[in-house]
Amino acid sequence: MNRYPLWKYLLILIALVFGALYTAPNFFGESPAVQISSAKATLKIDSSMMPAVEQALTKGGLKNKGLAYENNGVQGTIRVRFEDTDTQFKAKALLEKELNNDPSDPSYTLAFNLLPNTPDWLQSLHALPMYLGLDLRGGVHFLMQVDTKAVLNKRVQGLLSSTRATLRDKDVRHAGVSREGDQILIKFRDVATRDKAKAVLAGSMTDVDLLDVASTDASEFNLHVSLKAKALKDVVAEGIKQNITALSKRVNELGVAEPIIQQQGADRIVVQLPGVQDVARAKSIINRLATLEVRLLDDSVIGPVDANTPVPFGSEMFKSNRGENLILTKDPVITGDDITNATGSFDQHQQPAVSVDLNGDGGRKMSRATSTRIGKRMAIVLFEKGKGEVLIAPTINDELRNSFIITGMGSTAAAGDLALLLRAGSLAAPMEIIEERTIGPQLGVENIKQGRNSTLYGFAAIAIFMMAYYMMFGFFSVLALSVNLLLLVALLSRLQATLTLPGIAAIALALGMAIDANVLINERIREELRAGKTPQKAIEEGFGHAWATILDSNVTTLIVGLALLVFGSGAIRGFAVVHCLGIATSIFSSVFVSRGVVNLWYGKKKKLSSISIGQIWKPTEDVVK
Repeated sequence: MNRYPLWKYLLILIALVFGALYTAPNFFGESPAVQISSAKATLKIDSSMMPAVEQALTKGGLKNKGLAYENNGVQGTIRVRFEDTDTQFKAKALLEKELNNDPSDPSYTLAFNLLPNTPDWLQSLHALPMYLGLDLRGGVHFLMQVDTKAVLNKRVQGLLSSTRATLRDKDVRHAGVSREGDQILIKFRDVATRDKAKAVLAGSMTDVDLLDVASTDASEFNLHVSLKAKALKDVVAEGIKQNITALSKRVNELGVAEPIIQQQGADRIVVQLPGVQDVARAKSIINRLATLEVRLLDDSVIGPVDANTPVPFGSEMFKSNRGENLILTKDPVITGDDITNATGSFDQHQQPAVSVDLNGDGGRKMSRATSTRIGKRMAIVLFEKGKGEVLIAPTINDELRNSFIITGMGSTAAAGDLALLLRAGSLAAPMEIIEERTIGPQLGVENIKQGRNSTLYGFAAIAIFMMAYYMMFGFFSVLALSVNLLLLVALLSRLQATLTLPGIAAIALALGMAIDANVLINERIREELRAGKTPQKAIEEGFGHAWATILDSNVTTLIVGLALLVFGSGAIRGFAVVHCLGIATSIFSSVFVSRGVVNLWYGKKKKLSSISIGQIWKPTEDVVK
């Protein structure tokens, strides 16, 4: 009657093993480490660099506990683990000296970090500890205001240039093109020319509205060109998205294990850097400006170029990522503002390439510059920290217009890296830090202690009450509650969620909701016993009837949790993630695991006369006198 099939017990066993494996890493602690990242866009770190790092440490007489290479999709990093912080500090100074031949122009940046002490066999199963949020580990918090007006201004200015160039290319005469706020005003001498201009602009610009406007001068016929509402919205959204991407790339230099960089509201970005205490360095990296330019090679320089080659007036010398010296003109053909998109693709021979799309103005400038330079070279230069780096210097095989392909990338990874740099090498709009908070590590330790104690004391109080009131069934409930906590922590660790104080509050709430389900089950079994049912029948119907109530209450609570997850941000979103996962583990443990334990204990007893579920109060019958 009350027996589980073997597969259900196996499922519970698998859940327990999963919980134990993915919860365990949270108890191994962390070791001090040094993170090595590339300081240049043209220099990429891969695993082949690890022997050189280990050799440098051996040369300096410093022992390490292991090296690890990680590629986060933006750039590769090498992390070296040490026994103590003293060795960590010495290693950072040594590696900075050994890896950077020119201290004034470092090729690599080194940052302090912490790495989990999880055994390798657990890490091979992707079993890692949860990340700790800003309020638990300490660090810095920035709230940044994006200048969306600058994004719009840049887009409207580009629209002005594109409008002029389009009318000029199509030989449409006008009496003047000027900007009025976020609109472009074009004046014409007759209606026919205005109608022709409308047709030309409508054919080449799909994201604008064209409106005839009356003029005070009867001899003028005006036309307003403005971006569509959706286009304006997309311009701001893409600008903020580009800033977030660029910030993510820069923050990686700080060695932050789990930074939070996300949009808040319409024009703000939140940057949280757990474990970072050097606010000045964090601000300098975040606020760093970068610009992208496409330049031509100076034709007046003949023959091979080396470091001693004289540089003509109006040109500059750069070194490419292949170690080649290049002399480029100072005047750029186009800048990063003219690039609308860049993606990794394949050429006609199915070799890795990068597809680049330019706006109208950029396409015309590129066409004029390359039409007479077929067979010659141009260079794409990224300027950051006051220095220019040549990303690539391809040969011009054909006249380039609004869309073109850069070939000869070698690998899809190289194509993807170049496309990323073309898209997000610079910030789309300036930002201003409007809020700044620093949380010390000691405060984080105190928060962890208080959060852990509140959860443990709450769990102990619940366990004592349940076992005192429901006896053996109370013990079963506490066992199920322990499984719930184990699975919840395991899921958070497997998902690599960031644990914050609101997350700890959500764990405590999940425990309360889970034990509430067991109270419903136990009271329902009591009701069946009071109605005269046999113990086995009371257990069967108690679990069966309580299930509907438990499911209903948890589903309604889950709806609220999903609403917080979808519409919330920051701490609210963190709470919602733990809350929703807690509901799932609560239903599994309070019903499935709890009944499995009860069936295992009582299921084989055919002549069961009583069960240990505490005092069963039966109502007294009214006596009619």
